[in-house]
Amino acid sequence: MVAATHTTSEGWSSRWAFVLAAVGAAVGLGNVWRFPTLAGENGGGAFVLFYIGCVVLIGLPLVLSEILIGRAGRSDAVGSVRNVAAESGRSGGWATLGWVEVVAAFLILSFYSVVAGWVIYYAGVMGRDFFGTLFAGAPFAGALQGETTETIQQRMGDLFTNIPLLLAMHTVFMGITFAVVARGVHDGIEKAATYLMPAFFVLLIAITIYGAFLGNFAEAVAFLFTPDFSKLTAPAMNTALGQALFSMSLGSAALMTYGAYVSRETKLAPTAGMIAFADTGVAIIAGLMIFPIVFAVGLDPAAGPTLVFQSLPAAFQQMPAGSLVGFLFFVLIFFAALTSSISLLEAPTSWGINERGWSRPKSAFIFSFSAFVIGIACLLSLSVWSDIRLLGFWSIFAETNIFDTIDGFTGKVMLPVAALLTAIFVGWRADRKLVESETGLEGGLFGLWRFLVCWLAPIAVALILVFGLFPGLLGN
Repeated sequence: MVAATHTTSEGWSSRWAFVLAAVGAAVGLGNVWRFPTLAGENGGGAFVLFYIGCVVLIGLPLVLSEILIGRAGRSDAVGSVRNVAAESGRSGGWATLGWVEVVAAFLILSFYSVVAGWVIYYAGVMGRDFFGTLFAGAPFAGALQGETTETIQQRMGDLFTNIPLLLAMHTVFMGITFAVVARGVHDGIEKAATYLMPAFFVLLIAITIYGAFLGNFAEAVAFLFTPDFSKLTAPAMNTALGQALFSMSLGSAALMTYGAYVSRETKLAPTAGMIAFADTGVAIIAGLMIFPIVFAVGLDPAAGPTLVFQSLPAAFQQMPAGSLVGFLFFVLIFFAALTSSISLLEAPTSWGINERGWSRPKSAFIFSFSAFVIGIACLLSLSVWSDIRLLGFWSIFAETNIFDTIDGFTGKVMLPVAALLTAIFVGWRADRKLVESETGLEGGLFGLWRFLVCWLAPIAVALILVFGLFPGLLGN
């Protein structure tokens, strides 16, 4: 038996406030940027179908698992796991699960803020272009008129070498994230989600409708929903499984932390379903938003990570009202990035409040500033520090810079380890009656959920971990 830890006194004002905040935590760059990129690289339809299956059978059960740990434990991620372990008569060593998640959230925040800085830069470029065309009497002009495609695509490379500008954008984004989290759950995080998420969905639907009418919507639908199973290779399936799990913020302490603020009256199972449904829906709609524009101007859907920051700005140049839509597109991505970064900072901030006794502003500042410093190393590794190798002894990281090493280590090691430990802890070690009462599921539904958590989820996540560390096992 282990001693329980301090519990939180903060909470959401309503179930919908929690849903908006949790959806905001899950919906981020992974949905709007990474999912279309991966779908494009892996052939579209079959990848999307397999991805949806992974969400339903593996992602959703783990979403419910993390939320129930948070509500049952009523503390930060570390304290919540410790409290549930104590109530279940298990070792306090299970708090390691919480530690892995909190540290992962902190490290992800460091480079996430750098990428969000790129978003701010492009929103500024597109905004300046739109207002310039507006004042010139041509509000429906294409974006970046007068620039060549090569110039537009080179802009990102130029940004990587402009260290003062990268640093400024990184500072702005981390500062905004700190300001929201420092204000607390109700006055900061909840209010931000209440305003940002509806605005995000309005922009998402509006730009999707724009692409449907002015882009090649039929080809985009065929690409995303016509499965070609010959393209569903073992690496593609592993990628889809990883994206399904980690796009929902699994393994990064967000759902545990936010779960601690959920009232006893909230039914967790349907709420978890809403979060998973919204997250998956955003990813698919993002594909329907981006690919009609991509196909309309003849771009390669398999352009990879450059799709959003290089290919789409060039596409907006050729589209009617491209300057306006380009500006709104990057505003949309900024909203998604901010709601996710807020959850990433809240995870360690909550630990500082409960475990160290710090005030919320002090805890938020310590962790945001520390992540900011690591982020500086990440942005420098895009240019002047590109030859530095943090884990050069490890074959899969031998050729990666600081940015890619932290990204890869959290994604390939920390998040799968956390998800695996979550499945084992909830499925095999936590008190069954406690778990059943928290889920609110009964009979066959509880039995099905428990089977997925106990058996399918651990096996699937273990495969992600093994194949991520030893990619050669998958072949081509």
